[in-house]
Amino acid sequence: MCVDEVARTLGFSRGNPFGGLHLEVAAAGAHAEIGRDEIGDGGAPSVRDVRVENDARNPYVPPDARGLGGLVAPERERSAGERGKNSERPSQGAVLLPYSPPMKEPGQVDVLVIGAGPVGLACAIEASRQGLSHVLIEKAAPLHTLVRWPTHTVFFSTPELLEIGGHPFVTERGKPTRREGLAYYRKVSEREGLLIRHHETVTSLERRAGLFHVTTSRGVHRARAVVVATGFFDTPNLLGVPGEDRENVSHYYTEPYPHTASDVLVVGGKNSAVEAALDLHRNGARVTMAVRGRAFGASVKYWLKPDIENRVKEGSIRALFETQVVSIEDGLVVLDTAGTKSGIPNDFVFALTGYRPDFPLLRSLGIAITDDLHVVHDPVSMETSVPGLYVAGVVAAGIDIGKLFIENGRLHAVAIVKHILACRGASPSAPLAAPALRTFQDGD
Repeated sequence: MCVDEVARTLGFSRGNPFGGLHLEVAAAGAHAEIGRDEIGDGGAPSVRDVRVENDARNPYVPPDARGLGGLVAPERERSAGERGKNSERPSQGAVLLPYSPPMKEPGQVDVLVIGAGPVGLACAIEASRQGLSHVLIEKAAPLHTLVRWPTHTVFFSTPELLEIGGHPFVTERGKPTRREGLAYYRKVSEREGLLIRHHETVTSLERRAGLFHVTTSRGVHRARAVVVATGFFDTPNLLGVPGEDRENVSHYYTEPYPHTASDVLVVGGKNSAVEAALDLHRNGARVTMAVRGRAFGASVKYWLKPDIENRVKEGSIRALFETQVVSIEDGLVVLDTAGTKSGIPNDFVFALTGYRPDFPLLRSLGIAITDDLHVVHDPVSMETSVPGLYVAGVVAAGIDIGKLFIENGRLHAVAIVKHILACRGASPSAPLAAPALRTFQDGD
């Protein structure tokens, strides 16, 4: 069966209804399947596997207004008249699309969300369920923060505390892995039919006549409300020393294998630094830690702290406390330990000294930032000093990023959508409720 036959089967009079997707079935039969290597995909990236069935009982279901559809569903038994009307067709076929087709992009939306991480996705889900049109703008890949996490990261939270939209998060063990998190949030966004424009950077925002005009690297979007859910992981706390821009220096740790048998300096004394140091040590790197304080941070997890302390005690990992980096040079790092400078041999540096929200971006969007780097907003509605402009997730905590995470940041979505509806004098058209927020303390 070729494309023209499939088109006639689905009732299209002419042309290729699948745009740039070219299909050709090599073997005919009641259930002829098309393999991935037989699909030339020129314009339908959401179609992963396509199967053509000669089954009159399962007609194609067109997408609905949210972009869902493309799946085959049972149909009632047709009358004799209906059967006769279509008797000239060779067969009643069906195209199975296991992933929702992308939504058609509107020119103006009710809610525009900047950032497609878990909290941003939660905001779009709650808005969509209340009949509000939406779009998410993501400057990199969706779930960019999780993508950049260390390869074998395990969440500190249990799966039920990471769920969004009421979708169960099923995991193999008690705590999800990074890979499971990426798969879960991607599947939820597909199931909900969320419209995500990735690799598109927001450059400015202006509010005119009750509408936000959001300029990006690809054009201008208009929205009645804007939610900023940009997180903090893209803005590391810099050391501010000569050589920090060298190729062997990174503020992000992924995995140890490229650094086996190398001299590695890990800067920092909290969870990220401790985990990286232990991982590097156990995979053959010679690890030195430069810790600014007199001891490891109080927030280091209870199962990590004895491990790192014992490795330091036995000499497997060298830890220098009250130490700061002075400069990073070719094959050498100069350190200052309690006023005494010294140089140590070095191949790689991981400066894992924490991250912060992109305050220059927030200010450019019109969001007020206090002198002590806190974001001005209403903690009940999450609305900023600009009407209709909201913050969600960890970015709302400003410099105190340890107080918010996915676990409680996701709940901002409900508060924001409730406020948007209230401002319009509308009532929720679907259930809109969330459990009470949990307050985090440093060290939780």
